[in-house]
Amino acid sequence: MSDRPQSFANHRAIPSPVFLAAIAILVINVLWAICLLVRAPGVGTTISLFLTIALVLTLAVARRSAQIVQDRVIRLEMRLRLERLLPGRDLTTLTLPQVIALRFASDGELPGLVDRVLKGELKTPDQIKSAITQWQADWLRV
Repeated sequence: MSDRPQSFANHRAIPSPVFLAAIAILVINVLWAICLLVRAPGVGTTISLFLTIALVLTLAVARRSAQIVQDRVIRLEMRLRLERLLPGRDLTTLTLPQVIALRFASDGELPGLVDRVLKGELKTPDQIKSAITQWQADWLRV
């Protein structure tokens, strides 16, 4: 977790160095397996290529699964936060990407931003995040 301020310019989550290194190694491994298959076609080199592709897919699925869980947690946190700040409001038309974008807004400006989203003034997550002036930092992301 970081104490540095967050803004639209620096809010995107960057994958960890370990994840990036693992992807690089696996991509090199796929390329190497393709080279081996071209040089010496056979059952062993074909299985090696399929295994390396399976490893890449496994890493991608694992990362996506973590992101799905993160989105569900954000949706739950935001549902509770919105119920606390905007009791009795029908917010069922907010999409998950909109809710995820709104999580960066401070409690003070969240009601106004929600109104703008519901009126259709702000539609995309980037539009919503660009409109935020008082960021609530969220550095704990996948």
